[in-house]
Amino acid sequence: MNKQRMYNQVAVVTGGGHGIGQAIARRFAVEGAKVAIWEVDDQSGQATVAAIKSDGYKASSFLCDVAIYENVVAAADATETSLGKVSILVNNAGVAHIGTVEDTSEEDFDRVQRINVKGPYNCMKVLVPRMVKNGSGSILNLASIASKLGLAERFAYSASKGAVLAMTLSVAKDYVDKGIRCNCICPGRVHTPFVDGYLEKYYPDDDERAKAFRALSDYQPMGRMGKPEEIANLAAFLCSDEASFITGSAYDVDGGTILIR
Repeated sequence: MNKQRMYNQVAVVTGGGHGIGQAIARRFAVEGAKVAIWEVDDQSGQATVAAIKSDGYKASSFLCDVAIYENVVAAADATETSLGKVSILVNNAGVAHIGTVEDTSEEDFDRVQRINVKGPYNCMKVLVPRMVKNGSGSILNLASIASKLGLAERFAYSASKGAVLAMTLSVAKDYVDKGIRCNCICPGRVHTPFVDGYLEKYYPDDDERAKAFRALSDYQPMGRMGKPEEIANLAAFLCSDEASFITGSAYDVDGGTILIR
């Protein structure tokens, strides 16, 4: 008997070439899944696939802008042709934005919603009917503590993640009797290449950058940022049959931030 949680299942991970998405893709592969990475950055997607294959696991990358419906349909068709029927969807692809309502331009607001909200919508719109036809499926959306907690200068981002949380609950409700589960994870601040890039851009001085890193870490009551692998740990559980009685739930992985703030 194979003890891998996702043995021979096909799992789509959007934005799987970087950060949290990459950690989830690699973890799912270890758990036995045939991983389909849907990436707008083809180079990063292919690099993650190469790393997964070098470890002896299965993965393929498909060029896809999740904000474009036709791209998602094409990626879904290509995934099913190459790997088989999709049973797991992780809506991870997203962008961040810093700014208050006054600082946020209409262009930036629309860009964040197009990727962070329309992207998951497109993926669920395309894959949910296929999961219904197959009789089962597990969907995991990446929301944020920003969907529950007022964060300074995160107006557009918070709006988008609030929508992700709401969509999670709606899909869970509508498809609970059709064999489909839908949950979301609400991470706090996680140490990814995005954080490093932000610090390098706004804090070119080494000492100032170190202070800023410490401040970002100290915001979490545990005194550090999360690791992508810690998000992937929970994702692996929620998308597996071990979580077969869980749907419509939102899990905070935030080092105690929601609890304390």
